[in-house]
Amino acid sequence: MSLFGDGLEKAVQKAFTRPAPKSAGAQMRYLVKQLGGTKAVAQLLRISQRTVERYVKDQIRKPRPDLATRMEREVKNRWQPQIRARAKAKAASTDGIVIDTRARLGYTAPIGSTDQDRIRHLTIALPPTYAARLFDAQDAGASERELQRIAAEALKDVYFQDGGRRAGSLEEVRFTDVEHLEFEL
Repeated sequence: MSLFGDGLEKAVQKAFTRPAPKSAGAQMRYLVKQLGGTKAVAQLLRISQRTVERYVKDQIRKPRPDLATRMEREVKNRWQPQIRARAKAKAASTDGIVIDTRARLGYTAPIGSTDQDRIRHLTIALPPTYAARLFDAQDAGASERELQRIAAEALKDVYFQDGGRRAGSLEEVRFTDVEHLEFEL
């Protein structure tokens, strides 16, 4: 499970103006239209082409739980691409992104300061530059670790250093044991 990647995806999906198709037949018809044929959908979902055709004709209505999950994920990943792009662009240029997390945060600092890791619950508005970095990294296929590193860097700058007004000698923020993570555009 990709906590950071899924969290960013859910934040973008909140910008949708219409709900994605819910029924198995409607989802399958949407995927066939998007991918240009039943063969491509069958390969994507790892099922037979005949099974795809039966869903399209509503001959099968209830997919297996694992197939239902894959279908829903693929539909949501393709649903309203222009609105998705607009929401990302707005967050990356003007609005920024809000991160709400409960995680173990610590930092590396000079000797004499308390750098003990501890669980913190933070809700922080990150500037557009960090929203842009997170979305660009996600679009480039960055690992969960890389997304976590960018978020930790953002928290270091915005929360711990307050944009450079304090804790100037702070070197690195550790962001581990994530219990809760949610992004909001």
